Amino acid sequence: QVQLVESGGGLVQAGGSLRLSCAASGRTYSSNALGWFRQAPGKEREFVSAISWSSSRTYYADSVKGRFTISRDNTKNTVYLQMNSLKPEDTAVYYCALGALPVRVGSAYDYWGQGTRVTVSS
Repeated sequence: QVQLVESGGGLVQAGGSLRLSCAASGRTYSSNALGWFRQAPGKEREFVSAISWSSSRTYYADSVKGRFTISRDNTKNTVYLQMNSLKPEDTAVYYCALGALPVRVGSAYDYWGQGTRVTVSS
């Protein structure tokens, strides 16, 4: 079993930055991909970013490309999402997920965290 715990959310003004973390525990952390998804109020969950186990492959949604950076530290079993130049439309609950491949489809991930809320004020 794998447990994922997100942290780092909060309230920030537009143009500001936040760094989300997701700490994983359990045997299957290694050799797995990690992804970030988000769900805004009244909207469906959407893909944000994903990273392969070796960090050699990273993917971003067009809406965050150039502003967000995903990274991972396998020695700490943690994945990060550095979010810069935040916009009000980035307001959402952000979830990390673990799966076999760094894909954009949420159903491909096996484990999910509880989420951390990000609110960007205008």
